[in-house]
Amino acid sequence: MFWDVLEGRIPPPPAAELLGWELVNVDPDRGTIEVAFEADERFANPVGVVQGGFLAAMLDDTLGPALVATLQEHQFAPTLDLHVQFLRPARPGRLLGRGRIVQRGKEVCFLAGELVGPDGRPVAVATATARIQTVRQE
Repeated sequence: MFWDVLEGRIPPPPAAELLGWELVNVDPDRGTIEVAFEADERFANPVGVVQGGFLAAMLDDTLGPALVATLQEHQFAPTLDLHVQFLRPARPGRLLGRGRIVQRGKEVCFLAGELVGPDGRPVAVATATARIQTVRQE
């Protein structure tokens, strides 16, 4: 599905559209990805910075695709665990996500990445565990 979305054969998931997800670079052989997000004013908390739940969603939508880009057709990899550390406030605007596969097993994979602000400084980092599954065809 990842490649179908990128090639315009199917629409992107609604969550990716909401987050303003945009592919910057992907290297399936290395298990790395760079994506951009457009955090608009609707993502801001009362003090004007992006609410942490949106940052966590952006990181999940960075780390997951790093793995998904390497999967075979009819496979997917739901996130089992996501651990986020918020380093500094993120202002609404363009944020860059960098994700990578740390270790890939037959079913369980470990992922890591960061979300950086326009100045190139990290605003949040995350690690995740995902499980490769095959979609049953009926």
